[in-house]
Amino acid sequence: LWCLCPQLVAEENVRGVLTLTEDYETRFLCFSPQEWESMGVEQLRLSTVDLTGVPTLENLHKGVEFILRHRACGNSVYVHCKAGRSRSATMVAAYLIQLHHWSPQEAIEAIAKIRPHILIRHKQVQVLEKFHRNMITGTTA
Repeated sequence: LWCLCPQLVAEENVRGVLTLTEDYETRFLCFSPQEWESMGVEQLRLSTVDLTGVPTLENLHKGVEFILRHRACGNSVYVHCKAGRSRSATMVAAYLIQLHHWSPQEAIEAIAKIRPHILIRHKQVQVLEKFHRNMITGTTA
């Protein structure tokens, strides 16, 4: 990620970074919030345990709001975890559910077409189903 940062900012207009790792996982591999800020990039960390972790419903809503706020300004958001297979894919699925009013399955299938190695586990699908129901009913809890 270190070597990609200037390229992401300059070429992809990344102005938001959504980090779904725990602090210790990427402490020496990623920029700190202050380093991102010095490049004009806002970072939101929504700590989620690797492998068995599931982003909370509250964090899915926070992450999607973060992405939508940047999108409204014409900015790109880089969503990442450590391997880019589960936690970040779950967050991107929530974003697609909100943006396109897709079902969780439609969002997962769309991501898998681009990143076939994603691994969204049963508990992550369950939280996406709850997120989808909340979107339909207009609630966030």
